Amino acid sequence: MSDDTFPAKSETRSGFRHFASITTRWADNDVYRHVNNSVYNGWIDTAIADYLVKEGVIDVSKSPVIGFVIENFCQFRGPVSYPDVVEGGVRVVHIGKTSTRYEVGIFKEGIDEAVAVGYLVHVFVDRATQRPQPIPDDIRAALTKISV
Repeated sequence: MSDDTFPAKSETRSGFRHFASITTRWADNDVYRHVNNSVYNGWIDTAIADYLVKEGVIDVSKSPVIGFVIENFCQFRGPVSYPDVVEGGVRVVHIGKTSTRYEVGIFKEGIDEAVAVGYLVHVFVDRATQRPQPIPDDIRAALTKISV
């Protein structure tokens, strides 16, 4: 996945380092009987949060430094419908001083090829001031673990 466009080639599970299981909801389907495009960005955010919380580097209610989403993108490659279960595969492709870029593949449970691919950029900020902060060492270490 590049900054401007995603390659036409398929993305498979082997390219991702962490997987979060996500259950679709009845309300996710739109009038065309597939999951509405707006839901995918929530899945991307959820897969990343799942990793950071499970690694113990983000406490959503107490961490002094938190990640703000400043950019995201999703490209759709196949349909998903309720009651499918999907998995968000996460990898880190850039770690800067105050920001990081994740890439996420959305996979139907048990299927190797992604039905959607996207990216999300976090800028880490002080919770109180909401000003950018250097990525704390524990978060940096967790990001490095899934970096490609």
